[in-house]
Amino acid sequence: MQSGGLPQFDLAQWPGQIVWALGVFFVLYLLFTFVFVPRVSAAIEHREDKIGGDIGDARRLRDEAQAEADKAVAEMEEARARAHRVAGEARAAAKAQADARQAEEDVKLAAVLAEAEGRIAVARGAAMTHVRAIAADTAAAMVERLTGLTASPGELENALPAETGS
Repeated sequence: MQSGGLPQFDLAQWPGQIVWALGVFFVLYLLFTFVFVPRVSAAIEHREDKIGGDIGDARRLRDEAQAEADKAVAEMEEARARAHRVAGEARAAAKAQADARQAEEDVKLAAVLAEAEGRIAVARGAAMTHVRAIAADTAAAMVERLTGLTASPGELENALPAETGS
């Protein structure tokens, strides 16, 4: 027997090594075929089923959430429209009430103005009756001061313009 070389390069050792390699290969093949691959395949299928179910649940929940969101948007639009309608009605009612008050105040103001114009006309008439007398007194005082003579009431009447009545 020779020593010192590598047994895998010794041709006399090859048939035994080939038998052992085939035996190990056959055992590993059986283990992979009947134990490892079925377990891994089952785990992969279970995981695919789980992922598929989760994706289906997520899609279903997403669709439900979208339906709820659409419903909420529709309710918000309806509430907004109702609020605009109520605000418009309130605005119209307030405007009608304000217009009614304005009309009442216009009637009261017209009455006050008519009464004031009447008082002004009476006061103007009273003042105009005194204006002629004041003008006659003023004219008499001016004549007396400028000329030193006293004017008679007839002369003062002739000197004043005739009453126009306004």
